[in-house]
Amino acid sequence: MLVFRIALSKYANSLVCSGRAARWNPNETDVIYTACSRSLACLENVVHRNQLGLNQAFKVMTIEIPDDIRITNLDPRKLPESWTAFQNMPLTQAIGADWINDNKSAVLKVPSAIINAEYNYLINPLHVDFKSIKLLKSETFIFDRRIKV
Repeated sequence: MLVFRIALSKYANSLVCSGRAARWNPNETDVIYTACSRSLACLENVVHRNQLGLNQAFKVMTIEIPDDIRITNLDPRKLPESWTAFQNMPLTQAIGADWINDNKSAVLKVPSAIINAEYNYLINPLHVDFKSIKLLKSETFIFDRRIKV
């Protein structure tokens, strides 16, 4: 399976993460966020940046997750109705931290908070199966100026 990540060019030549808190991980918990498509990866960036931030040098990373790697699937029906609300981030961060701590899979499939019925794939760089996940290529990505005015 191919997944996609858009990152600043200086971070797009290897599978690394900052350890900074985000929707599915608390601070100092390493998780690599990827999306099921380039377009979802684009939107995931757009909602977190202003127009000025979108003018930086980015690359879209194409990442291969082998078909035989176990993927834990988070059932969206088990999340509270308002799971996307900012005040509920501690709940989703705890879910991600539990997944990391359980160490049962290298990948967690989670629903997108932006597009209903689309998914992001979180990668645990500390899992033993991480070594088989490959960055296939990084290509220049330019956000269309019409996205945010």
